[in-house]
Amino acid sequence: MTLSADQSAAFQANGGFAPSAVSTAAIGMIFAVLLLWGAWATHAAWAGWASRRLTDRQFVGVLARFVAMYLALGFLLLS
Repeated sequence: MTLSADQSAAFQANGGFAPSAVSTAAIGMIFAVLLLWGAWATHAAWAGWASRRLTDRQFVGVLARFVAMYLALGFLLLS
């Protein structure tokens, strides 16, 4: 949905910033949360792999799922 010129002007007058800034901030927050989750998942998988509770295949699976999720969200949100 695209804002009309009047809606955009009203948003900027009342909010003090452009509507595109909200979109940029929201996408940035989504990627920040995804990276934090990815770091946690990778660390947990590494700890499991190092203590031999995870096999090599399971560890690579965790990493592959994180990379696939990051690429998919990047494609969907940034295109």
